[in-house]
Amino acid sequence: MWLFLASLTLFLLLILPVLTKQSNTGELWFQVGGLYQSSDRVVTQIDAYPLLFGGTIFIGLVCLANIFNFRNRTLQKRIVLLSIIGIIALIVWTGTYINRIPGGIDGATFNAGAYLPLPSILFCVLAFRGIRKDEQLIKSADRLR
Repeated sequence: MWLFLASLTLFLLLILPVLTKQSNTGELWFQVGGLYQSSDRVVTQIDAYPLLFGGTIFIGLVCLANIFNFRNRTLQKRIVLLSIIGIIALIVWTGTYINRIPGGIDGATFNAGAYLPLPSILFCVLAFRGIRKDEQLIKSADRLR
């Protein structure tokens, strides 16, 4: 369940804006897929970030696919730890792209997308904890035999 929620929050990051900013030419907003501008009700994509978009999809799919590794709990724990490292790398990578916004981040407002990686890390930590508890339960059941 925790891994599914982690992947769900990462997939929500694909559609929710991370940052919005008012500029002289209209409204700018940053999503994982790129930088968009709205002026006179016309939305144009100023810059595209396909690697960041693909990296977010990849980490989300890794979390989702890791659900089915329940037979190999040590591998599952390692993949969860790698997912956490990947999410932290996505946070840093997103931060570098945010700093390239024209005019800087002065006057910008952070939206829900800016905070979504944190719950996904929390969900991965809870998944790791649950996997470890399952492992301990199986070891204790083996001792009873």
